Amino acid sequence: MQPKILALDFDGVICDGLIEYFASTKRAYQQIWSEDADESLAPTFYKLRPVIETGWEMPILLRALVSKISEAEILNDWKGISLNLLESEGLEKQNVVQKLDGVRDSWIKQDLDSWLGLHRFYPGVIEGLQPIIDSDVEFYIITTKEGRFVKQLLEQQGINLPPNHIIGKESKRPKYETLRIIRDSHQISSDSSIFFVEDRLKALQQVVQQPDLNFVSLFLADWGYNLESDRHLANQDSRIKLLSLKQFSTGFDSW
Repeated sequence: MQPKILALDFDGVICDGLIEYFASTKRAYQQIWSEDADESLAPTFYKLRPVIETGWEMPILLRALVSKISEAEILNDWKGISLNLLESEGLEKQNVVQKLDGVRDSWIKQDLDSWLGLHRFYPGVIEGLQPIIDSDVEFYIITTKEGRFVKQLLEQQGINLPPNHIIGKESKRPKYETLRIIRDSHQISSDSSIFFVEDRLKALQQVVQQPDLNFVSLFLADWGYNLESDRHLANQDSRIKLLSLKQFSTGFDSW
């Protein structure tokens, strides 16, 4: 069944930004703590990326690793650890994310090609987007990444979307509220008219909690930034379908 509206998350669904995440976080870390973080921490940082919900947490995660907080502790209580580190280091969320965004803005301004080159797109995803864009399906990106970064990366791949179809962190609202706004703008009410693909289980669970969005079909991208435990929970939720990269690339009939 083809939806009327397809909404995709960006990082972890369309784009694999792990290399850029660590590189930008490492630069921001140096500015915040006036010391460098060891490059050898990158594999652990990549592995723990699923615990991150918003950008301010990335330098804090790196700080946790530098402070030798174990993977098990981070997986068990990342929220508590991140907030404790913020407090003990005398930091504000907004200041941390401003450092990170500032690093990215400066990098893009000084050497756009090298910054773009740190991103990888999941196999088959870009190739699959253009036919969707050219079809009757209304296509949106809903992401916690800055919309301007998403625009730059998509344009590099030859994908051009109307500005109001890339809804980034600057919107300052939860994704379920963005889905609600999209629904209302298109006067959608029928079953399965909206498909939403996300790699973060919590974002999908928040949609499940909205009774007026019960017609939105929800998919967890199993190739993205999620843990085995997330995929297990998704399988147990009747509202959420686990989606593979092969299914995504094949077309809606296999979803």
